[in-house]
Amino acid sequence: MSLEYPNDLKYLDTHEYARLDGEIATLGISAFAVDQLGDIVFLEVPDIGEAISKGESFGTIESVKAVEDLKSPITGTVIERNTETIDNPEKLGEDPYGEGWLIKVRVNDPAEINEAMTADEYRALVEGE
Repeated sequence: MSLEYPNDLKYLDTHEYARLDGEIATLGISAFAVDQLGDIVFLEVPDIGEAISKGESFGTIESVKAVEDLKSPITGTVIERNTETIDNPEKLGEDPYGEGWLIKVRVNDPAEINEAMTADEYRALVEGE
């Protein structure tokens, strides 16, 4: 099965992504992560107004197989939570890059995102495993 990795996103080797739009970043997890985790049963993400830091955990994702930390690709403040996905974590499997985003963050330094991987780099990482 061929998984998609949209080119407008930046990826971490821990399988989170960020879509940067000006100073707002939308964070989520890649189709590869969803595929590896299997049935996702629980999500924990920060509340609106909480600060998150690049490289640090900003929550957890729990599947029938494992509990994983979510790592942030960027530093900033949470401005929105996707309550639809949080309440129905199985939605992640349907559309991880669209409806299945997790949080939106007002970023401190948009240039930070340049340290994350491009879609091509990420594809090479996950498909080379």
